This record gives sequence, C-alpha cells and structure tokens, in this order.
Amino acid sequence: MATDTEIKTNRPADSGATTPEPAPAERKPVTLRTLHRMRERGQKFACLTCYDATTARWLERAGVPVLLIGDTAAEVILGYPSTIHAPLDFLIQLTAAVKRGAPRTFVMGDMPFMSYQAEEAVAIRNAGRFMTEGTADAVKLEVDRHHAPLIEKISRAGIPVVAHIGSRPQHAKRHGGYASAGKTLPEAKEMLADAAAAQEAGASILLVEACPSEVSAKIVEKSRVPVIGCGAGEACDGQIVVTQDLFGLTDWQPAFARPIAGMGDAIVKAAERWIDMVRQSDFGEHPYRMKENEAAGLDRL
Repeated sequence: MATDTEIKTNRPADSGATTPEPAPAERKPVTLRTLHRMRERGQKFACLTCYDATTARWLERAGVPVLLIGDTAAEVILGYPSTIHAPLDFLIQLTAAVKRGAPRTFVMGDMPFMSYQAEEAVAIRNAGRFMTEGTADAVKLEVDRHHAPLIEKISRAGIPVVAHIGSRPQHAKRHGGYASAGKTLPEAKEMLADAAAAQEAGASILLVEACPSEVSAKIVEKSRVPVIGCGAGEACDGQIVVTQDLFGLTDWQPAFARPIAGMGDAIVKAAERWIDMVRQSDFGEHPYRMKENEAAGLDRL
C-alpha cells in the first residue's frame, strides 16, 4: 500500500532474507487525519486485532495502519466462550502494550461489556482511562442510535469514538448467540439510522459487523467518516478480522476471515522439534562457563 504512511523493509533485493528490519524512525504516525485522507483518495486500509507488544511490532513493520485491542481477547487470550468476559483493566493494559509495540500505528481500545452501559459518567472516565493509561488513539463502543448522547459526551471530552454497529457480540445472549444484521429492509433501515445518529453525535469512525454488502455500501455512501467492515463486504474503507483467525491459529473461523497462513501447524511442528531436541539433548554448545580454575572447587562443595 503506497501511502504517506508506508513502511519499508530496507532489505537488499538479493539478500534472500525473510525477516523485515524495524520500521524507520521517520515513518509518519497513522492518525485520524491519515484515515480520512485515505478514504478521500479511495485507498482501502487493513486493520487487525492485536493483544501484545511483540505481535504489534511485527504488524507495524508489515505496514498494518490500524490495530484493535478487541474484547475478543476474552476468547483468544483468556479462553472464555464469549467476549463479555474481558476485564476492563486487562484490556487497558493490553492497549498500552500494543501501543508501545506499535507507536506509529492507529490503536483502538475496545470498551468491554458493562464498562459504559450503566452510567454515562463512569463510561466517560473509563474511555478516558483507555486514552491516558492505555495511550489509545480512539475507543470503540458497541452502539445503536440510542447511545447517541453518550457518544456525544465522550467525543466532547476529546476522545475519538469508533461506533460499532450491526452485529454486536456483547448483545449475543439477547439473540441466543451470534447473528448477522441488516438482512431485512427494516433491519437495514435501523442500521442506517444507527450510523447517522452516531455520526451526528460525533463518532470519528464507524465499524460495521456482519451485514449484507448492499447495506454496508449504503452506509459508506452516506458516511462522512471512515467505515471499517468486519464481515460487511468490500465497500467499506477498511477491513478488520481477528489476527488469530487470519493466521490459522483458531480451530474455527468465520467465513469472512479465512486463514491465509498456517501458523498453528507451524507452532505444532516447532514444538515437536523442541520435544525431540530435549530428548536428544541437542542444544549445541552451552554458552556459559565457569571462570578459569573455578570448576575444580566444585569437588569440595
């Protein structure tokens, strides 16, 4: 993606190297302004979830401009069956870790279940913690048009809001499980109303999940802000999936997040190789030695 935020690997063409070098220090940070410019130019941008500094560093080197510390951490990091089990303090710590690993990447912190639904004052303070303690660039909330007053107050506090509409995993139990959105005309109208209300309230980005491409295309057409899709069709300005799904680390992936790498199999093979190395004491030359003439004294111990 050749943009003003491009990351170069600085590898000689004939080196045969497969590991990119660190991103140059002069690379411009990705900001909201960057994403708006990309939208205006018709440039699609990639987004991924991320939960640790090491992975964030490599994703930034690859040139991924947007990372989300999603409440999916409850599932892929903590092993819970749904996203509602992500602790607030835990996500704030992960957000700070990702930002340290990818300081020039636009980082979105996901406000977890019950961190903003009960009281507006508490929601604003929690959103602020993502910015101060988590050093996030924006916070994401699962919303509909009834959340417009909250979006306005958080935005007025100086906190960029990513309004997550469509299928909302934190509401899955209301529907007996995860479900797509916008399949009927009334549902599509509701989604358009949600998108319009969020923008009027000051949302800086829209994130649309699990809906027909016709609906997301209409949302993009009417939107004044970047629209990120998660299983919402190709019309969206950006596309996001869970990194573990994309890299083949999960046992099941949604249809819109087909694995493009087999890292799970690679991990199994590497672990099997390590098991064999341990069994055979195949570690190479040991790097640590006692100082000269010191080893003889062990016999007296």
